[in-house]
Amino acid sequence: MEKARIHSLESFGSVDGSGIRFVVFMQGCNMRCKYCHNPDSWDSSIGKLMSVNELYQEAIKYQSYWGEDGGITCSGGESLLQLPFLKAFFKKCHDSGINTVLDTSGNVFNDQTEADISELMENTDLVLLDLKMLDDKKHQALTGISNKNILAFAKYLSEIHKPVWIRYVLVPGITDQEEDLLKFKEFVSKLENVEKIEILPYHTMGKVKYDNLNIEYPLDGVKAANEDDIKRAKTILGI
Repeated sequence: MEKARIHSLESFGSVDGSGIRFVVFMQGCNMRCKYCHNPDSWDSSIGKLMSVNELYQEAIKYQSYWGEDGGITCSGGESLLQLPFLKAFFKKCHDSGINTVLDTSGNVFNDQTEADISELMENTDLVLLDLKMLDDKKHQALTGISNKNILAFAKYLSEIHKPVWIRYVLVPGITDQEEDLLKFKEFVSKLENVEKIEILPYHTMGKVKYDNLNIEYPLDGVKAANEDDIKRAKTILGI
């Protein structure tokens, strides 16, 4: 029986897809985004082990809150690192008529995982896709890895017409440069499946977790994005 390492559960999520969501934060991440506010989710060797049925039974306790628009969202960490479990869990949810949302950066996508991800997409209603930066060198500096697989995943989702909400974290002085926003706009404009673009303001609320883990906070001194920053970005993007 497939089991996964779970970081935490949220029974009443309102920003991780449509309606009210039961949100599963899965443990483990292979990226080290400088603005990550959950460094405690990186380590893939820890977290609560749960089977597909155990997680499903925990989720449906809250089904009465979801209504017609809500359902279950799997986030992270990076949930695709536990792909076999995710496939089985989403299939069980879909077989029961439950709406499913995947929140991912898509960096796991490659020739070896495409078949399994294709199978997962059959039972996924919406993908929340995190695009960090379009320039690969800047992406590597920001996250520790290349964006090649991520952009390939975005194109794949467009090809299969899977509904997508794209998320972009706006970090003053780092991801808010006009040239980078215009590259983002150009790339996204070529995708045929984007239902929404969300510009998320960088905040410093996660700094306490770095302190508790004795990890140096990589963006120390960078100010949080404010409403004017978001408005400027949206103007450049035309949204």
